[in-house]
Amino acid sequence: METLITEDEIYYCEPVPEDKEGLRLDKWLSLAVPSESRTRIAHLINAGKVSKDGHVCNFSSVRVKAGEEYVFAVPPPKELNVLPEKIPLNILFEDEDLIVINKPAGMVVHPGAGNWEHTMVNALLAHCKGRLSGIGGVERPGIVHRIDKDTSGVLVVAKSDFAHRALANMFRAHDIERIYTAIVWGVPTPLKGTVAGQIGRSKTNRQKMAILHEGGRGREAITHYQVTKVLADGAASLIECRLETGRTHQIRVHMTSIGCPLIGDKTYTENRPNKKPMGEQRRAAAEAFPRQALHAGVLGFTHPRTGEHLRFEAKLPVDMTALLETLSSP
Repeated sequence: METLITEDEIYYCEPVPEDKEGLRLDKWLSLAVPSESRTRIAHLINAGKVSKDGHVCNFSSVRVKAGEEYVFAVPPPKELNVLPEKIPLNILFEDEDLIVINKPAGMVVHPGAGNWEHTMVNALLAHCKGRLSGIGGVERPGIVHRIDKDTSGVLVVAKSDFAHRALANMFRAHDIERIYTAIVWGVPTPLKGTVAGQIGRSKTNRQKMAILHEGGRGREAITHYQVTKVLADGAASLIECRLETGRTHQIRVHMTSIGCPLIGDKTYTENRPNKKPMGEQRRAAAEAFPRQALHAGVLGFTHPRTGEHLRFEAKLPVDMTALLETLSSP
């Protein structure tokens, strides 16, 4: 008999209920163990960290049956080979469980290929002196969600494992208030609406995300938008976006899909020049804007330990304020 032998943290999942019979194993475990993402669960299944009746389960695609009981092992976090750096942080709130930061544009959240220094994690390791959560397979990252390098705004980071699990569940259940401000080319029609569709890797450019047609391997994405100001005689507009889900490049992809890509977004505005007259000075300012004009202005959630509702707002950064003033000028 092949058995699951491990010193990992063990979860004994509840028996599969009848209404969940037929789900893929990775899907069922992502529901049974909500602190772990489906992607990470799939990796752990492949690594032999899931068993049933003493036998290791190696296939994410197996369909579960009612009454089956699975044992799920989470290995201890791997050491993060990233050095602490004393980088100033704009801290909006901090206690023993979490820290809320207003991230500047240009700062990478988590180290990765080509960005192992000067990231938010480097700064957090120095500021928190190791007091960050270890969920997600890497020791002390604390990262519950991310915003793009060139997007500014509010981000919450978990300092305790308790807070990390609770916040991850809130994000998964869409119990987080997230409002973004964007400056886009053109004016959406209608002025208020919802964009929905599965988002996944583009089949033609793996560096980009795209709305996938039915049957694609994307994830559900929903953005509610509203025009708050028409700019430059209708050549641009100020948009408020409320996220129901939080997928990679979600707002950027959704706004592009309705013909209003973000000003400054070099990835998603390729071959999409805006020809509407807007004045030489205003066009020059828009075309020279060095990043996507996107700001995570509001983040609201329930504190995982105290139950208090917290809501944080970050003012529009200087560069977007200047662009807005130029596009609003006569």
